[in-house]
Amino acid sequence: MNKTTDFSKSFRDSHLVQGVVAEIKKVTTQNWVLMEICGGQTHAIMQYGLDQLLPQQIELVHGPGCPVCVTPLDQIDRAHAIARLPEVIFCSFGDMLRVPGSEVDLFTLRARGAQIRVVYSPLDAVKIAQENPDKQVVFFAIGFETTVPANAASILQAKAMGIKNYSILVSQVRVPPAMHAILSSPHSRVQAFLAAGHVCTVMGYWEYHSIASQYKIPIVVTGFEPLDLLQGILLSIQQLESDLHIVENAYSRAVLENGNQAAQKIINLVFKPCDRNWRGIGNIPQSGLCLREEFSLYDAEKRFQVGHIQTREHEICIAGEILQGLKKPFDCPAFGMSCTPTNPLGAPMVSSEGACNAYFRFSNLNNS
Repeated sequence: MNKTTDFSKSFRDSHLVQGVVAEIKKVTTQNWVLMEICGGQTHAIMQYGLDQLLPQQIELVHGPGCPVCVTPLDQIDRAHAIARLPEVIFCSFGDMLRVPGSEVDLFTLRARGAQIRVVYSPLDAVKIAQENPDKQVVFFAIGFETTVPANAASILQAKAMGIKNYSILVSQVRVPPAMHAILSSPHSRVQAFLAAGHVCTVMGYWEYHSIASQYKIPIVVTGFEPLDLLQGILLSIQQLESDLHIVENAYSRAVLENGNQAAQKIINLVFKPCDRNWRGIGNIPQSGLCLREEFSLYDAEKRFQVGHIQTREHEICIAGEILQGLKKPFDCPAFGMSCTPTNPLGAPMVSSEGACNAYFRFSNLNNS
């Protein structure tokens, strides 16, 4: 076993886990509601049964931290409209292929003859465009701040190489405005945030200080291993029990307060903040990123004129309430019945970071 594996395994050590859980139980005297903002954290919590180790006074709710889940249905339908065109090679990460649109998913369109390819980087899509000058190559650019630097790099590379048959369908979203939207809702139950470690690796956590101060809420930057998450929960509870509301970094091995300055520079060069619709939530001002005017040539929404497409969400699916921490997947009447990973009604059941998918995969395991 190499040193990297040993290092990772130490963050799953059962004795250390039990020690942190004991400390959490020791300091908890009241009922508290914490929200993890990342779908990867949700899956880790469910996979390792961390929620069952905590005292009953602590409730974990799941935020809009799954990029596939928050991509709105009308943007999925715009992607499908573009992918159907015979002159287009549509490129996407694999987790988007099974997300249902208002009619079908990308897998179905590919079976019907659409040229849809799974890529592992937007730079792969640039290479496909270079190799197929007679085709329009479109990359589906979804995600939080974590994915933006690579998407920006693909635009800069295409421009530098003089490739004009490449564009991206942008559905990039930003975490801080979503936190504002959740906390400003009169229905919000969130009393502390576990911030997404990978987003903070890129963006830092300097933007979170004003949020913690404005809403008087603890925010703890947290990783993805059991000890990371439990340490983040412990720090959050210690603050809540002491009536504190500051930003703390429980993921210092990967995150700096100012983040990755080089990544932020390339993001700001290619993208600018804009309003963005979130699936099941609606419009959140300045919560998205869109291409700057000087890069509008690479904007697939404009190139293929699909911005007019608007679609209503499925009436049964309560994804929006789940993504805001107002309800749990078990509260949905379709969960595990008409909505399963093989027959999903909404993105949270499809995505490997979706809360519904996590509950479906791990709830029986944890209760056995």
